[in-house]
Amino acid sequence: MTVLFGTSLPVGPAAAVAVSAGQTPAAAATQRPSEGSVHSWDLSTGVDGPGTRFVTFLSGCPLTCLYCHNPDTMRMRSGKRTSADDVIAEARKYTRFISASGGGATISGGEPLLQPVFAGELLHRMKNDLGLHTALDTSGFLGARATDALLRDVDLVLLDIKSWDRETYKRVTGRPLEPTLDFARRLADLGKEVHLRFVLVPGLTDARENVEGVAAFAGTLGNVSRVDVLPFHKLGESKWQALDMKFTLHDTPSPTPEQVAEAKAIFAARGLKAV
Repeated sequence: MTVLFGTSLPVGPAAAVAVSAGQTPAAAATQRPSEGSVHSWDLSTGVDGPGTRFVTFLSGCPLTCLYCHNPDTMRMRSGKRTSADDVIAEARKYTRFISASGGGATISGGEPLLQPVFAGELLHRMKNDLGLHTALDTSGFLGARATDALLRDVDLVLLDIKSWDRETYKRVTGRPLEPTLDFARRLADLGKEVHLRFVLVPGLTDARENVEGVAAFAGTLGNVSRVDVLPFHKLGESKWQALDMKFTLHDTPSPTPEQVAEAKAIFAARGLKAV
C-alpha cells in the first residue's frame, strides 16, 4: 500500500479498483475529487512529445539528477495543491489548437509516478474527455506504481535511461537502475510506444561502452520508435543557485557536435531512429 494525500491506495501492475459508469479511475480509488501537487503547466512544441503539447509538470521526484534543469520540481511540497478539474479546464482552452498541430497532452515533472492516482486521473481525462494524444514523461524508477489502467490511457511513454553502467547511474541519480529497466521491459510486453531519452554528459555518461549498453538494451525491446540523444547543458544552473543547492557539473562542458553524432550512430547501429 502507498499513502497519497492521506489516502491508502494499492500500487503496482496488478492494482485495480472497480470503476462505475461515469466515474474516472481516480475517483473510484479516492472516493473524492482528485488533487495533486502541481509545479506548473505550459504549452511546448517538439520537446515533450509530437506536435504542440499541453504539459503539466507535477512536483516531487525520488531522483536527484546531477544535471536536472528543473530542480525546483524535486520537492512535492514546493508545488501548489491543485484539482484535476482546474488542470483540465486550463487544457480545454487549447484543445483545438493542439489537435490541429497533431499534438496532445504530456504529464511530466518532477516524476509524475510519485503521484500515480493524480497522474492517472489527468491522463484519463486528457484522453477521454478532451480527446488528446497522451504522453507520460518518466524516469521509470517508480514504474511499478503505474497500474495497467493508468497505462491504458497513455499513448506514448517518454522514458529516460540515464546510464547503462550501474555505478554511473547511481552517481547521476542517487538511485539504482534496475526498476527503470523492469518498467521498460513491461512497456515492451504491453506494446506501448516509447521514445527513449539519453543525456550525453562528457566525462560522465559519454563512455562508448555506456552508450552501447543503453543502445543494445533499447534495441531488444521492439517498441522504441525514437531515441533522443540530448546534449548536456547548464541552463538550469541558475535555478540550483537560487535554491542554494550545489551544482556539481559547473565545470562540465557540453558535448561537441561530433560526440553527439557518434552517440546517435551507436543507437542507429542497433536499428533505432536517433535524433
